[in-house]
Amino acid sequence: MRVLLQRVSWGKVTIAGEVVAEIGAGVLLLVGITHGDGEAEARYLARKIAHLRIFEDEGGKLNRSLLDVGGEALVVSQFTLYADTRKGRRPAFVAAARPEVAEPLVDRFAALLRGEGVPVQTGRFGASMDVSLCNHGPVTIWLERPPASG
Repeated sequence: MRVLLQRVSWGKVTIAGEVVAEIGAGVLLLVGITHGDGEAEARYLARKIAHLRIFEDEGGKLNRSLLDVGGEALVVSQFTLYADTRKGRRPAFVAAARPEVAEPLVDRFAALLRGEGVPVQTGRFGASMDVSLCNHGPVTIWLERPPASG
C-alpha cells in the first residue's frame, strides 16, 4: 500500500463540475493498493498518518500531528501510484490491485483514519476527478507499507 501525503491549506475533489469533497487545513492522501494489501497495511498507514509530526509548533519545528492541529484528511484512490515505467512509453499498471479489491480497502483505510479521530472526506472511486489543493510548506511525503509476506 502506498500513500502520497501532501500537507495542505485546503483541498477538494470535483467531478463534472460538482464539488464532492472538500477540506480545510490538513492532508491530501493519494492512496494506491497493490496485490496482497489488506487490513494490516491500511491500519498501519492510518495510524502512522494520524500521528505523523508534520505540522509546526510555536517554534517552527515539525512537532505537531494531524490530531494535534485538528486537521482534516482528503482520501483519493490513485492506482497510478503503482505505475511501472521501466519499459516503453506507456505505463503498465499490473502491480495495482483490481478495483474490486482496491475500492473496499481504500474505504477501510478512510474508516480507520476516522477511527484515529481524523475528520475524513473522500473522492469517488473510479471517477475522473479534478483534485485541487494548496500544498502548504510544501510538505510532500511518500509512505509505503508493503504487503505482509506469507
